Amino acid sequence: MVTRPRRFSREFKLQVIRELDLGKSLAQAGREHRIHPNVIFKWRKELEQYGGKAFAGQGKTYKTEARVAELERMVGQLAMENAFLKKLLGQLNVTKKEEREN
Repeated sequence: MVTRPRRFSREFKLQVIRELDLGKSLAQAGREHRIHPNVIFKWRKELEQYGGKAFAGQGKTYKTEARVAELERMVGQLAMENAFLKKLLGQLNVTKKEEREN
């Protein structure tokens, strides 16, 4: 018999984290909700990292969008660096050509 992983709503995750903020321990919250404390710890960490965008979509939606945005920024930066280096290389070639002519 194969069991599927349980899925929790955003509201449920936020409520469990609120309980921790009110002083409940990870172990106690885990026992009460039948969730391993490490899972709750990961939820809290994700909320701290992503704020209001945490737990959006099917779990990894925001992380994927953030990764795509990061890669797009890197591509833009590399394109600018590439254009700068091409311009610099062109100037060096002109300088060398002028030296050879003299």
